[in-house]
Amino acid sequence: MPHSFSFRSCLIPAAVLALGAPAALAVHAGAALAADEAGEDAAPGEQSDEGPAAGTLMLRGQGIAQALPAVRLGTDMEVNVTGQVARVRVTQAFRNTSDKWMEASYLYPLSQDGAVDSLKMVVGQRVIVGRIQPREKARAAYEQAKASGRKAGLVEQQRPNMFSTLVANVGPCETVLIAIEYQAPVSQTNGTFSLRLPLVVGPRYTPPHTLNSDAAVADANAVTAAPVLDPKLGAKLSGGLNPTSIAVRLAPGFDVANLISRYHRIDVSGPLDDRTVRLADTAVPADRDFVLEWRSASADPTLGLFAQHTAKGDYVMASVTPPADLSALPTPPREMVFVIDNSGSMGGDSMDEAKASLIHALGTLRPQDHFNVIRFDDTMTRLFEHSVSATPDQVALARRFAGSLEAQGGTEMLPALRAALADAGSGGGSDPEVLRQIVFMTDGEISNEREMMAAIGADGGRSHVFMVGIGSAPNDYLMERMSTIGGGVYTHVGAPGEVAAKMMPLLDVLSHPAVRDLSVRVEGGSLDLTPSRLPDVYAGRPLVLVGRSDHLAGTLTVSGRIGGKLWERRVDLAAALPSPAVEKLWARRRITDIEADRALGKLDDGAADAEVERVGMENGIVTSRTSLVAVDETPSRPDGARLTREELPTNLPAGWDFGRLFGQAAQRATGGDGSGDLAAMQAQALELPQTATGFLGVIGKGCALLLAGLAGFAVLMRRRAA
Repeated sequence: MPHSFSFRSCLIPAAVLALGAPAALAVHAGAALAADEAGEDAAPGEQSDEGPAAGTLMLRGQGIAQALPAVRLGTDMEVNVTGQVARVRVTQAFRNTSDKWMEASYLYPLSQDGAVDSLKMVVGQRVIVGRIQPREKARAAYEQAKASGRKAGLVEQQRPNMFSTLVANVGPCETVLIAIEYQAPVSQTNGTFSLRLPLVVGPRYTPPHTLNSDAAVADANAVTAAPVLDPKLGAKLSGGLNPTSIAVRLAPGFDVANLISRYHRIDVSGPLDDRTVRLADTAVPADRDFVLEWRSASADPTLGLFAQHTAKGDYVMASVTPPADLSALPTPPREMVFVIDNSGSMGGDSMDEAKASLIHALGTLRPQDHFNVIRFDDTMTRLFEHSVSATPDQVALARRFAGSLEAQGGTEMLPALRAALADAGSGGGSDPEVLRQIVFMTDGEISNEREMMAAIGADGGRSHVFMVGIGSAPNDYLMERMSTIGGGVYTHVGAPGEVAAKMMPLLDVLSHPAVRDLSVRVEGGSLDLTPSRLPDVYAGRPLVLVGRSDHLAGTLTVSGRIGGKLWERRVDLAAALPSPAVEKLWARRRITDIEADRALGKLDDGAADAEVERVGMENGIVTSRTSLVAVDETPSRPDGARLTREELPTNLPAGWDFGRLFGQAAQRATGGDGSGDLAAMQAQALELPQTATGFLGVIGKGCALLLAGLAGFAVLMRRRAA
């Protein structure tokens, strides 16, 4: 018989304030967790242990209750921006409303260049603080605690922008708060500062050829998104699925002007040099990234150099910006290869944005340029056999080709990238004056990031790769790394209305030479600097260097060439402003260097893993080889009580087309109303398109998981104001 539970029978314990979060968090948590007593019963199916949830929580175990989902989830994000660094606390609040003992797991997106260094957990009346340990040791400690009935938490990195958290032995009617803290640099482009808070992980595609070992399958499972809620059901939930509240204290060191939230309505208060930003809607569904931008009210803010003194040494972060106006320099002829993703995950707004971006870019070609267009899903088409002259007829043909594209199929990025790298250079021959540029438009929702980076590295710098991230929640980690290794820049187009605003600055960058042949030297001191491979730097986009030294002193000099002319900037390291965040950022950037060397074949896996673990342990951050684990020494689960599991669906990223992505199989398997059994879903699973779900050998199993999660979400809730 189904069971029905009411939150009013489970009081929120006083321990929810134990994390030291603002008092508003307790109010928000209570409001986010409130549910409608009159909600409808669900009929979910039994779930497999594979495939952690994305951007939400799932309860793990042998079976699933034929009732309401056992969890009501709310997220609070508290951000403090000081200078050019953001300190972020992400607090997830959820309640086990069932009468079972549960293990909870969630996969959550964080900033791809963020350094995660803190875990605090309140389970019932207990506060547990996490500690950094080597990955295998942390996992063993967690599993031992889980088996013995003790409460425990574990945070592991699956990708630099994706972390999984597990919580063991959550008792009936217990409330859990999990606070993860990280710090990340604030980005800057053409005088605009930007803070991005990822809120949702999109379903990712795993190319079948990468599943060549048990380890590869496990890695793919780790980043395969959880069951996704049909937006039609999500729309019935007051406040949406997984409501998130956000508060930002903005103290950048200067008066703020032109403060803009790209994709969410906000309320702003406080003085110009210490602004407070909150969501106007109190809480929003976690279905798109939050992006906040601002500029300085003065012409030349005194920013760019920060230092931290520690017992382990001194750390410095320097931001060096080349000249913003390069219009006087000659623009050489270009060979431009445009690559556009038309896979199923691009359905809806994303496809419209990508096509509009491509058509806009085609309009900037000049007669002396050469170009080509490559489109891909799980197949690939070159518009021309090789790059051709940008005549009016050829450009018009390319525009018609772009306008005809529709989203469908899988996301096989690697063949398209290789084709673009091979094509680049054909139009301009061997002329070193020809700029070879690849503009790659995609959401990047794939799991084989290392293959993509290796392909760019093998090009040897012959082509410059410019990534355009499309949609509400693109894979920023992949985009940033491909752009950096490829000597280009990354641009995000998150809504149809901003295509021109985002593409025009990028195309301006493409039309002018970069600062090439960069070199850095320190006079009167020494620094262990990151990045180790200096990228090309473009007008208005600063080169950010982070260094470590036994004693910070001397002058930092950055030099290079722009259009054949020498360019140089000098920075007095003694003038650095104090900052408590530089050490962690240096460690995160050092690990990024190591992972880049791994992808480029300069380090084997063993050496790379050892170095990543060493840096992670020495600097106390979560990496691919270090994890945060928290263990309560007091057993709480009674002998004989088993752990059960229930998967909750996650949001589909805003603008994605659910029907195009998953086809009609979901409707047929569930009878069109969210009901149905697991056997029917398994029978339909192979009819789903191979996009953002993965691997031929296990796609039936993965799709059955996804559909079973959807079948279990015929529940209606409404949030109440606290």
